[in-house]
Amino acid sequence: MSLVAILIANAARPAITDAVLAETRRVLRTEHQPRILHGEVAAEVLVPGAAADAPALARRLRAAFASEPFDVAVLPAGPHRRKRLFLADMDSTMIQQECIDELADTVGLRDQVSAITERAMRGEIDFAPALRERVALLRDLPVGVIDSLIAEHITLMPGARTLVQTCKAHGTHTCLVSGGFTLFTGPISEKIGFDEAHATTLGVADGRLTGSVQEPIVDKATKRATLINLRSRFGLDPAETLAVGDGANDLDMLGEAGLGVAFRAKPAVAAAAHVRIDHGDLTALLYLQGYGASEFVN
Repeated sequence: MSLVAILIANAARPAITDAVLAETRRVLRTEHQPRILHGEVAAEVLVPGAAADAPALARRLRAAFASEPFDVAVLPAGPHRRKRLFLADMDSTMIQQECIDELADTVGLRDQVSAITERAMRGEIDFAPALRERVALLRDLPVGVIDSLIAEHITLMPGARTLVQTCKAHGTHTCLVSGGFTLFTGPISEKIGFDEAHATTLGVADGRLTGSVQEPIVDKATKRATLINLRSRFGLDPAETLAVGDGANDLDMLGEAGLGVAFRAKPAVAAAAHVRIDHGDLTALLYLQGYGASEFVN
């Protein structure tokens, strides 16, 4: 079996130079020539070795380029490299905000709610009770505020739509799965182009939030179960699945996926995932699968 080492920079700061690629070949002791995926933004090179060698080789490569502004990964170069099922977290992953924090901001409670959000995403407190505590603070907020937030304050993560549209164009089923709320995931998933979306439902009465959520809450167990159910529905090998997220609520999903990617994630999540992306945008997930920029669909 061969492995493939992938180097990914941010398009705003290209850094994958010829010198970097030469050093990569030296560090990994490979004679293979690099394949350029996108200028000085992304490239890959085949490396002899078995799947069990990949983590150690990735650590060696990461240590060699510790001060450089690009991400590295070493993955199997086998037949399931391009995935057929993709699941994504929403808040701080497919979008740049935490929706519940934005809601809290409208009633002057951003700092209080954001502090709870941060602790939950780091895994310091359980997700479900933390969610109920935050939602209770939003009681009586008009539902119409959400439409305004989506229109005026919610922004897609760079590369989000390109990632999903390219995956779909190549036959991948895409699913947005969020511990956040259906009132957000509906329009956001449609804007990005996901095939389906799963999220928690907020209680609403007389056009206002009730301060409660409807059960079940989409927690880390639900996210993992969604991946397993979709994998079974489409008859896929576990290696054919991809998931991305940033918080503790995503850990089980990332671990279950054939390729779990921590995107600008909390430290515990980044440490546990197969791959961490700290510099690239979401198109990094396409480069990880071997797509070149010429194959992207916007």
